[in-house]
Amino acid sequence: MFQPVSIVAVASVSPLGDSDDAVWQSYLAARHHFSKRDFNGNEAWAAFLPREIIAEMDILRNSDTKFRSLDNSVLYAVLASRKAVEKAKWSKGDVFGINIGSSRGATALFEKHYSGFLDSGKAATLASPTTTLGNISSWVAHDLQSDGPEISHSITCSTSLHALLNGVAWLNAGMSDKFLVGGSEAPLTPFTIAQMQALKIYSKEEGAFPSRATDFKKTANSMILGEGAAICCLERGISENALAVISGIGYATELLEHNTSISAEADCFQKSMKMALGATHPNEIDAIVMHAPGTIKGDLTELRAIEKIFGNHKPLLTNNKWQTGHTFGASGILSVEMAVMMLEKQHFLDVPFFDNVKQRPLNRIMVNSVGFGGNAVSVVIEAVTPIGQAK
Repeated sequence: MFQPVSIVAVASVSPLGDSDDAVWQSYLAARHHFSKRDFNGNEAWAAFLPREIIAEMDILRNSDTKFRSLDNSVLYAVLASRKAVEKAKWSKGDVFGINIGSSRGATALFEKHYSGFLDSGKAATLASPTTTLGNISSWVAHDLQSDGPEISHSITCSTSLHALLNGVAWLNAGMSDKFLVGGSEAPLTPFTIAQMQALKIYSKEEGAFPSRATDFKKTANSMILGEGAAICCLERGISENALAVISGIGYATELLEHNTSISAEADCFQKSMKMALGATHPNEIDAIVMHAPGTIKGDLTELRAIEKIFGNHKPLLTNNKWQTGHTFGASGILSVEMAVMMLEKQHFLDVPFFDNVKQRPLNRIMVNSVGFGGNAVSVVIEAVTPIGQAK
């Protein structure tokens, strides 16, 4: 039987900023973080890390000679994990599990090594060990000197919420008291951008909002990639240090109609949301942070699934990909961070494409994520002390 799990810290490395306050102010400013860059002669939108985080990355990379051979996907995870563990007041050497995944892994380093192989016919000595997905959690564990299981995986865009599911499962099984979960992605490379363009889902918008994620009336696909990492510190039960509580989890897959698509009414999301609700009445969900990648079909199918599950009660709907871009495997926990902040601040973060919404108390927020193959995850996060109740 599912037992609640506490979120005691969330930290991110993303285009939104280098601190909780910077991230929150970025949300309140309601502006995007995209710029056009040249990717081997291919100019495209992307959301890059701000210069403050790039400076932190340079310090990290130069702090250990071994770090210099690692891909950014690994270093983003190391930096975000350090921030999360510090917030949670966990100590180096503590016993806790680590599950940090990635959709693409070491994209830049893999492309570099493969290009070198095509030129010389020989692979570099560190080509294999520095481009595996397992690299991410292993290096985070090395850096934090943790003593516990280390897991990395790829379930494409739902990777980090699947990591959260794994952490909850370990905690509920009594096999661990603490788990570090999340995702990391460094996909801003020529080949990765070209792959998304080949799918005809990448944004060509030139207006005020290049990505129109959660604009259900758009007539063109507008997905844009972003980079970063997002990490949660989980503890079993209701911790006195809890920022919020995970009170429901759901997951589902569906039969594929196409390599990249889900069904017209997102059956996988309907199943995952229903499972995450459990005994909670749909009317008790105040808001949903949608997956909504910015594609016409992706956004609309999720909306239809929400309408099927919630009927006449439609929670407030929001999303952050119109600001951050789609960070693939890191996106789910970035959405969790957004949900936790909204619960803490008691402020709903709207999307410019919607009519203004009236603010209301936020007690329970659902977060959705889905990846290629219809691997959907839904998580219900609630305030430690519901609004209107004394501590």
